[in-house]
Amino acid sequence: MIQITTLFLDIGGILLTNGWDHHARKHAATDFKLEWTEMEDRHQLNVATYEEGKLTLKEYLDRVVFYQKRPFTQTEFRRFMFAQSKPYPNMIELVRSLKARYGLKMIVVSNEGRELNVYRIRKFKLNTFVDSFISSCFVHIRKPDEDIFRLALDISQASARKIIYIDNTLMFTQIAEGLGINSILHLDYQSTYLKLASFGLLKD
Repeated sequence: MIQITTLFLDIGGILLTNGWDHHARKHAATDFKLEWTEMEDRHQLNVATYEEGKLTLKEYLDRVVFYQKRPFTQTEFRRFMFAQSKPYPNMIELVRSLKARYGLKMIVVSNEGRELNVYRIRKFKLNTFVDSFISSCFVHIRKPDEDIFRLALDISQASARKIIYIDNTLMFTQIAEGLGINSILHLDYQSTYLKLASFGLLKD
């Protein structure tokens, strides 16, 4: 069996809830009484630029929400956005334990805007066990561009066949597999645990 040395993993849907996904935006539209279709159309036009670090959160919100006067402030809306992030403690503990037991290198490969990404890293102390963050906002490349995976390979200096990539989006795992990276489509804790075990990685 090939010895695994490195884990590539997403943040949203794996370690934490998604930061600013369809459900969070729908919730925001309801809570702040925004016109959903218009807000979503504006989001789709700007999300790639925002997640690639080419728009600040203020600039993104100016385009998507505050293009007209609102009865609430950007501070209130940002607070709501950040509050949507919750941890998956069992997955965080699993990843921590694998790092402690096997000395695995941990590399995050994720699509997130800068302010939200930094908040999530610090709030949930992800930098206490993740070695490098290949976040779209830092590297200006966004999945599904396979160059973000090539960059992660270069930075990790790990052989693709000695890496496992964990993501809950099928297309992204398929792109990684196309580069020779072992991949796990995350559905839930138990199935991912068993798949990791099949690579010879066991928590207990």
